[in-house]
Amino acid sequence: MPLQRKNMKIPKIHFIIWLLLWSGSTCPASIPALPSSFWHKPIPSDVPLDPNSGNYVTEFIRQFNSFYGTVSIMTDTYTAPVFIAKPGTPTVSVRQWNCQHSTKSNPGLKAQLSKIPVPSDAVSSPDSDAEMAIYDPVHDSLWEFWKMRHVNGTWQACWGGQIKNFSKSNGIFPWPYGATATGLPLAAGQITAEELQSGQINHVIGISLVELADKSIFSWPANRSDGSNPKNLPHRIPEGTRFRLDPSINLDALKLTSVAKIIAKAAQIYGFVVWDKSGAISLRAENVLSYTALGLANPYPALFAGKQSWAILKNFPWDKLQFLSRNYGK
Repeated sequence: MPLQRKNMKIPKIHFIIWLLLWSGSTCPASIPALPSSFWHKPIPSDVPLDPNSGNYVTEFIRQFNSFYGTVSIMTDTYTAPVFIAKPGTPTVSVRQWNCQHSTKSNPGLKAQLSKIPVPSDAVSSPDSDAEMAIYDPVHDSLWEFWKMRHVNGTWQACWGGQIKNFSKSNGIFPWPYGATATGLPLAAGQITAEELQSGQINHVIGISLVELADKSIFSWPANRSDGSNPKNLPHRIPEGTRFRLDPSINLDALKLTSVAKIIAKAAQIYGFVVWDKSGAISLRAENVLSYTALGLANPYPALFAGKQSWAILKNFPWDKLQFLSRNYGK
């Protein structure tokens, strides 16, 4: 069965039939598009650039060269598996555990982490962030978790949040919730195997950088930041910043892998958004656990034609980026 999840459109009159068919299927279902959000709005070709765009490009290339000389596509760690709750999935409360050693509890988070339909095969990413996302199509709710774990039969998360009426939302967690440092949902900005299989990504792509502007300086659509710039170095890129690949570039003239060309095309049309910081500049493909936990094969080796994830974006023209003005699209 071809992989079909992201951007799969289901007419309302067929929704119940789809649920019945899907409930007995081993094929993953879909996270809906967000037509009211910035995630799916193309950037006009003549959009004004940030006056500091050239300096930001220089800063991006500095980080590229300083941290491994590549942009990796994360597939099995430090990226979130996404699970779809089938109709009738029992709900549980996810308990907040105090991994940050805070003295304050958060009633708002407690309310958002109650009555969650956690699928029996759900599992968090096997890394120190232990992220996970769950979407409930019956109630159109998305939950994302940071440092999610299963202890003595109980689900626990250090942080996270819920977006109700997800398909009609602006695609941003209410402050200060969500798994990313910016409040932007992982499920919206990750790259899926289905998109790579179809040859098209129809949304803004989330990107993590290493060294960012101070947390007091961020750009919409971020509603917060974990950036740090203690030496007040110039031209640090704020979290939430939008940028794109120069749309005038002829991608067919570049020696890119097929996956890199798909990403480059989306970068020309929709661009990137800085949604978090990490140890290297990186993009996220939906965690392979989204597939293997359901008994499906890992789709990425075939899609990557056997190449390592750090080699997929070789020859990508990162020096041809264009940074948009602060708070672009707000």
